[in-house]
Amino acid sequence: MSNNSHDYLRVSSLEELERKGCTVIRGADRPICLFYNDGKPCAVDNRCPHMGFPLHRGTLQDGMITCHWHHARFDSASGCTFDLFADDVPAYDVEVRDGVVWVANYPRERNVVEHSYQRLQQGMEQNISLISAKAILDLQGAGVDYQDIVREIGLFGVRYRDGWAMGMTIMTAMANLVPHLGEETAYLALYQGARRVANDCAGQVPRRDRHALETDQLPLKQLEEWLPYWTVVRHRDGAERTLLTAIENDASREELTKLIFSAATERPMADMGHVVDFCNKSFELLDLIGWEHASAVLPTTMAQLVAARGGEEMNAWRHPLDLIPLVKAFEERLPSLLEAGAGKTWSDEAGLAKSILGEDPEEILAAIAAALEAGATPEQLGKAVAYAASQRIARFGMANEFADWIVALHTFTYCNAMHLALKRCPDASLVRGAVHGAISVYLDRFLNVPPAHLPGERDSIDDEPTDAAELLAKFLESLDSRENVHEGARVVARYLALGHPIQPLIDTLTIAVLREDANFHTFQMVEAATRQYHEWGDTPEGRDILVAAARYLAAHAPTERAQHQTARIALRLHRGEDIYEEEDVEAEAVAADD
Repeated sequence: MSNNSHDYLRVSSLEELERKGCTVIRGADRPICLFYNDGKPCAVDNRCPHMGFPLHRGTLQDGMITCHWHHARFDSASGCTFDLFADDVPAYDVEVRDGVVWVANYPRERNVVEHSYQRLQQGMEQNISLISAKAILDLQGAGVDYQDIVREIGLFGVRYRDGWAMGMTIMTAMANLVPHLGEETAYLALYQGARRVANDCAGQVPRRDRHALETDQLPLKQLEEWLPYWTVVRHRDGAERTLLTAIENDASREELTKLIFSAATERPMADMGHVVDFCNKSFELLDLIGWEHASAVLPTTMAQLVAARGGEEMNAWRHPLDLIPLVKAFEERLPSLLEAGAGKTWSDEAGLAKSILGEDPEEILAAIAAALEAGATPEQLGKAVAYAASQRIARFGMANEFADWIVALHTFTYCNAMHLALKRCPDASLVRGAVHGAISVYLDRFLNVPPAHLPGERDSIDDEPTDAAELLAKFLESLDSRENVHEGARVVARYLALGHPIQPLIDTLTIAVLREDANFHTFQMVEAATRQYHEWGDTPEGRDILVAAARYLAAHAPTERAQHQTARIALRLHRGEDIYEEEDVEAEAVAADD
């Protein structure tokens, strides 16, 4: 223990501390509460780690500090909690020199990174969001790369739940946005990801490992035939063992993309598009945490892949027009269409998207065929379809039922995922997935009857502010009231029209989601829109996509924002702020029954 007076703060005489029972002084970065316990002093952070209530207003008895706010109890010597919801309270070294009490300026040192990883694990195991939030803040403060934090969260999610869940998609989507976010927004993104994964795993049966076939003699072509078959007959064990065999035999990322997405598109729009989106997110997670974890991550998508219902089982795809034979016949033409376009140059994605937004499925397929013959690549087709899908949201008619927003959202996030899959593997066997997306855009056409007008089409947006910060603040303010869909879109359109920097807008759109108790689909929307904007860049199409996102976010706000409150409390505690007491005010003595 150091005797350097610069490392310690003078408190009072031991006699005075005994008389008062406790006292509070200001440490280097937070208030410190000193108690007199069994003939000697002890010291802890005065803010209860649960919600920041001042511990000097609590009770010390038999070496146990009790916070009267939620009755969390702590060992006064170590600061460790007996009530796991509360987290441990930082403890301080104390010295008595010539009858005078001195306390360290900072809490006891420990390996911050190791301890924070342990707390993150414990927070997720116990599904206690506040503990996870504080662990993430400490890891960020220690300079840990966000991808390492994502790895910890992601591997927890695939280990403690039998199958990919919505929380894993939220976590991966938010991790994808972190490079575009400010430090505080990045913290909120990681917090929401950890919280959603932990919630999905709470009370669930841990995953049961399956194993690869014990052979390295199977050609990849054989596995590519088996996985769609297991999908059709709904055989999960067969699907997982086939996939694990491909991974064990060192299949490349492109080969795994072809293997999985050819199976995922065996049924059109399986599970309303979630299957393709979840498979895409599993690939994106591995891009973030490392492909050495492929055998742990990718098989988690197989349960939903084999169980999902597809378009061929849905009335909308069968009646009044049976679209399945039309689509199947077109799929058979795809190899020849791609061959005809090989080596040609084509660049009319916006024009193709306009055709995909048409009223006749045969004409839509004809436009796709013409584009492929003219040289459109699979990636370009995916890009055009994703933009068309975004416009069903941008022009969503407010006369529709509220739940119909999600119908359009399903198509958009599916098309975004399919576009990214085609970027990884532009194989003919995957192109049918983009075709399925185009037909889903067609089926959503009634959501644009009558079509909403984009900002500036029928009214001027010149009366909106010009200052970037003012516009961003106005957008968030517009989301404090319901039914401000048009106003929120106008503000974002104005920001984009003035050519302000894109990063602050992405950050603001993300905050608009993270501060809400948002549903799964809202997280999907902001991430997919950001991804597609970056595909188009600062073009009319790119701006339209972000306007679509603004409309969707405004339609789904405000909410109670309870989880944001928890995240803010963790942030204030991390910063050393006093939440319930004024600074620099010495506390009165409280009951201290030894």
